[in-house]
This record gives sequence, structure tokens and C-alpha cells, in this order.
Amino acid sequence: MSELPRHLLTAIGSPDRDARLIGVGELAQLATSADLAVAAAARYALTRLAEDDSRSVAAAATAALGRTTIRLNPDHLDFGQVPPDTPALAADVLVVGPPLAVADATVSVSGPGLRAQLDGDRLHVWWQPRSDWLDGAVAVRGPAGWAEVRVTGQVAAAEPASRAALEAQLRAEGEIGSPHAARVTVLSVPPPRRRAGRASVLVAGLAVLAVLGGAGVAVAVTGGLDRDRAPTAAPAPPAPVPATGAPSAPVTAAPAPSTVARVPLTLRVASTARPAVVGTVRVGNEPEGVAVSPDGRTVYVANQGSRILSVVDAASRRVTPVRLRNTPRFVATSRDGRLVFASMYEDDKSGSGVAVVDAASRRVLRYLATGVQPYTLAVGPDNRLWVPIHSRRRVEIYTAGDQRADGRVEVPPNPHAVAFSARHQRAFTANHESNAVSVIDMRTDRLLKSIPVSRSPHSVAVSPDGRTVLVAGYQANTADLIDAATLRRTGPFRIGDQPQSVAFAGDSRHAYVVNEGGDSVSVLNGRTGAVTATVRVGRSPRTLAVSPDGRLAYVSNGGDDTVSVLRIAG
Repeated sequence: MSELPRHLLTAIGSPDRDARLIGVGELAQLATSADLAVAAAARYALTRLAEDDSRSVAAAATAALGRTTIRLNPDHLDFGQVPPDTPALAADVLVVGPPLAVADATVSVSGPGLRAQLDGDRLHVWWQPRSDWLDGAVAVRGPAGWAEVRVTGQVAAAEPASRAALEAQLRAEGEIGSPHAARVTVLSVPPPRRRAGRASVLVAGLAVLAVLGGAGVAVAVTGGLDRDRAPTAAPAPPAPVPATGAPSAPVTAAPAPSTVARVPLTLRVASTARPAVVGTVRVGNEPEGVAVSPDGRTVYVANQGSRILSVVDAASRRVTPVRLRNTPRFVATSRDGRLVFASMYEDDKSGSGVAVVDAASRRVLRYLATGVQPYTLAVGPDNRLWVPIHSRRRVEIYTAGDQRADGRVEVPPNPHAVAFSARHQRAFTANHESNAVSVIDMRTDRLLKSIPVSRSPHSVAVSPDGRTVLVAGYQANTADLIDAATLRRTGPFRIGDQPQSVAFAGDSRHAYVVNEGGDSVSVLNGRTGAVTATVRVGRSPRTLAVSPDGRLAYVSNGGDDTVSVLRIAG
């Protein structure tokens, strides 16, 4: 930190709290400096002060880091539903932050046909449709932290003439057919920094992109953009890049279209207040965890009465077993659907770890050693695998791609589950023995606070819009709602007996609570918590997962070795 002024080093090293607070303010200004060495030294000092013994100093430093970190605007691109043989689509994303934000930054890409390249303060994103479903991400990492833009899209099997025709087509393909409507989650758009001249025009154009994306179109934004001019030509896509790692230097490639046509978003569905059971699938012995692949075609079920992971074809209901080394408990998939993660442990807590399964070959790739008793694991919007370690009062974090250890957060005993708000960059854990939900800053992997909730919280979920957290109190027979921004709790709301698992509908309008002791699922209004229906399912239901298209939900029934299929949208 020799690049910092001597008086500032004295201030941040002072035993006086107020002196350190003043130093934090000056460091925050230096972190935006065009002198990259000074800016890097300032951020490093802020990182150290975020661990300060004084809560006020630590909070001020953490807030300063958040204000000077890299951001992407917008943080969600949706190319919508496009016809087959559509040429490459393109869009620009603005990299917002201090000069350090783009210094030595690297880009990683996850998603079929997705490419990206960083050019100054612009992130060029291209999608060459080559599969029928895209739910990928582009992440930018650098000295000023990391940020991610989610990229979604779908290739239609045939282009219906109208919305009514598309609805008729979907109904004709059966209750559990392959989904043809992507779940669209419009995440928050961080406020851009004000810049003069051309950059401010670009920000305005990106705001238009965000609005249009929410309204049903995706367009390319390159350079200036105004209301009277069509989108300008998109730059040519770069050379293919690995799924992980920075893109190589661009080479000659097939040109992108001169303009990017506006294309409709995929058909959205509205969740119903009164779902119905439309099918039952027999799986392995005592199914517990359940997850749905990002394309909605496959359901994965962890059978804790055996060492079998059941792989269910959603259309045919055919079940294929995958044998694991130890007993699987809960299951999750990577964001691109290529990997499946199953947490494992025996009744005596031996054999603790995570099985990593290749989704295509259904072959175990490796076993990841974790702490004792890994519980309801999940892959976050940061593309990291978060594993609550029930018996060790912590959450372990791994990179999803190669499962390298990437962090650890101490939480109150004992974490059962984890869920994420990408809008607020927060993770939430349900801590069973502490009657609390912990809030973790995903940018710093720091525990922010714990919120008291109903007794024995077993499960936690965040609405797809990132606004609301739902938690089930297993021994209280109640549920609580938490505002993801203000962290204000409402409730408790009376539901069924022994609520075990929670989830939200794709449109965030309704939520679901699996009542293990009541053989039922309670349906809640996602905003008020009022119960709108109670649906009977199999015996001793354990976990519920919602399909990406928002039409179906799958409930594992541990008492009769089945999965109930619920229609949750019209």
C-alpha cells in the first residue's frame, strides 16, 4: 500500500475509530482514481478494513467496496423466442464502475452458442442459436470485483401466427411435454454513473434495452441510440471461446446481421392460485431432494433410502438410475445444465461429500470432499456452488465448473438450505437450530446479519424477481416472508404440519410450502402470505422444484417412493 498518502496510512492504522472512518471515506474516493495502482491499493485497504473490529468501520468499508465495484447495465439480456436458422443476435452491455473496473478484467461465458468480448467499458454479447434453449451467463471479473449478466433465449420449433396459436400448440403437446416457453426473470438494472457526451447516450440506449426486454423485445445496442434511428450494425462475433476463461483476440468470423431484428419474448405463464396434481412418477427408495434441469426436460431425484440418483425424462416419465458412492440427500444443477450436484452422507454422517454427475452421459465425474453433513446445496447467480454444512455451522462455496474451493462463510447453527437474490446480491440461509435466517453479501462472502424467524427453519426460497424471501418453520407449522431489500419480516402465517420445503412460482405471484406431516402442499399468495389452496400429494412429501417454464412443479414423496407432478400454471 505504498502508493497511498502517508497521512492516510496513519489514519487507517490509527487505534481511534473516528480516524479510521475518515480514512475509509478518503479510500473510497481514491478507489475511483484513474491511477490504477492507487485505486488498487485503496481497494485492498478497504478490503482489510471490512474485517475491522469496529462494526461501524467494517460496515463503512464494505459499503465503500460496494460503491466502487464493477457493475453491468443491464444485468439481464433476453433474446426471446426466435425462429430456427436465425443468424447471430447481438447486444451491448455497459460496464459501470471506476477505471479499475475494466483494468485487466477477464470474461467467462456459460451457455450454448454464447460469445462475449470486453471492449473498454462495453461488453459485446453474441448469441448464435444452436440449441432450443439458452439460459447462460457472461461474467466479468477484475481488480474491482465481478459482475454477471444473465442471457436467455429460445429457438421455436415453429412460429405460431399468434399468441392464441402458441397457447394451443403448448396444450397439444401434453402436460409434461418438453417446455417451449422460457421462464423470463427480469432482474434489477443497477443505476449507471452519469457520464458526459456519448457515454450518457449509450446509458440511455441501455435503459431502452432494459425496458424493451421487459416488454417483449431484445435489440442490439451499439454506440449512440435514439428513438428515431434503428439499431446500428452489431460488431462481428469474436472467435469461439472456452466456456470458462477470457475470450481470445477476435479473428475473422462470419459477420453478424447488419441489424438485429426485434423478436418477441417467449410466452409467459401466470401461476394459478389452485394447482392440481396431473401425474405421479415412481422413482427410488425414499426420495428427498428434487431439481429440474434448466431446459425443463429432466428431473433429478435424490433417493435417501438408497445410493441412487433417479434421472426422470419429464416427457416420457422414464426413470434411469445413476448409482452413487454414498447416499444422496439433495440435488442441484449447474446453470447451463451440464452438471448435476448431489449432496451425500450416511446416517452416521460418514461419506459426506458432493457427487458431480455429467448430465449428458449420466456418469459420475468426481466426488467433492466437503464438511460433515452437506445439506440443500444450490448454484447461485454468481455461478458458484453453495453447500450448507449442517454439522459445522458454515456454508462452503465452490466454483461450479471445476469445483475449486472459493469461499467459506460461518453462520449460526445449523444451515439447512441456501437461496439467492441476484437483485440485491444476497444469499440467505435457513439455520435450523438457531431459529434464524442469515443474510450473506455475495460480493464479499460476509455475514451481514441474522433475522429471527419461526421455530426450526428448514428451507428458504427467494422469488424469481429477487424481492421476497420465504422460509418454513418446521416445528412451528408456519411460514415467514422477508423483504430482500429491507430485511423486514412479516408473518408468521399458519400453513400445514411440519413444513419441510419452500419454492416460488416462476412469476413470483405464488409460493409453495411442502408439508411433510400433512401430506400436502400449501399454496400462498407470494406478496401477502395468505393461503390460497392446499393440495394433497403423496405420503411424507419432502421437497418441491418448479420447472423453468413455470408450468409444472415436482414434489418428492418419501413415504411412497413417488414424485407428484403439479400443474401450477394454465
